[in-house]
Amino acid sequence: MSSCLSSHRRLSIAPMMDWTDRHCRVFHRLLTRRSLLYTEMITTGAVLHGDRKRLLRFDQTEHPVALQLGGSDPRELAESARIAQDFGYDEINLNVGCPSDRVQDGRFGACLMAEPKLVGECVAAMKQAVSVPVTVKCRIGIDDQDPEVALDALTLSVKAAGVDALIVHARKAWLQGLSPRENRDIPPLDYERVYRLKAAHPDLHISINGGIGSIEAAADHLKHVDGVMMGRAAYQEPWRLLAADAALFGGEATFANPKQALEAFFPYVERELAAGTRLHAMTRHVLGLFRSVPGARAFRRHIAVHAVKPDAGIAVLRDALALVVDTGAAMPHTAAA
Repeated sequence: MSSCLSSHRRLSIAPMMDWTDRHCRVFHRLLTRRSLLYTEMITTGAVLHGDRKRLLRFDQTEHPVALQLGGSDPRELAESARIAQDFGYDEINLNVGCPSDRVQDGRFGACLMAEPKLVGECVAAMKQAVSVPVTVKCRIGIDDQDPEVALDALTLSVKAAGVDALIVHARKAWLQGLSPRENRDIPPLDYERVYRLKAAHPDLHISINGGIGSIEAAADHLKHVDGVMMGRAAYQEPWRLLAADAALFGGEATFANPKQALEAFFPYVERELAAGTRLHAMTRHVLGLFRSVPGARAFRRHIAVHAVKPDAGIAVLRDALALVVDTGAAMPHTAAA
């Protein structure tokens, strides 16, 4: 993989269904210039037969941005990867971690942990089709698999196929008996298993994912692995991302505080409103921006009440921001995790 993209992978924002859409990614890019952003998972069927322009379009400010694909047919994945590269994505990622019933029915996602040879074939086909990095996001195992055996088998298969990076959610997935939401919390985290994997494969870029709630925690993980992927904490408490560039990349924060970052989001919101996008589609991603700041609750309430109205415009967001007290304080990256 390119060293440039590898450096961005020190922190990435996880692909999250119904959350990391194009509006969310533009907002997150304002908070961190350096982190790698991921799309929601898109199936190969949707890419090949759906409305590609709607599904795959993104704003140029999102770079670097990776597309996550769901599928298990090497030829379909290869063609989908080619299409994604033509759209300008910086990386193509294969989902081998989602445990939902719908994904299992399509024979992709976490159930592919049981078919490491097939995953390797998928990666090899994608690598042959594109010049951008091809990566895999997986679990440490599924159901009754031994994570020592299962994760090694998958890693060896995709490594032989030329995978550029492996992102490991440090939990098992239980395909029967637990819902997708429960699979994000109930199976115990095993960070040490991912650390051991990195020690065994020092030449393979390995990122860790699962339950990482702060930039400080990410920095601790980086003592053992190459990259960290944050999910819910980045989405539900996006203010944390303001500390990322300085703490993890040795750069400077783009904005001193969340209020400045949200003001920088206004021009994008106005352009999208003019193009027919509903305000709520964008403001739903900013609700967690303020924490322990006077007026934060009033900010959320104002958006919740007014942004959903059919005629809601930028004034709703401006009025909501005015309810937040400007303390002049720097970004709140020291708030409780």
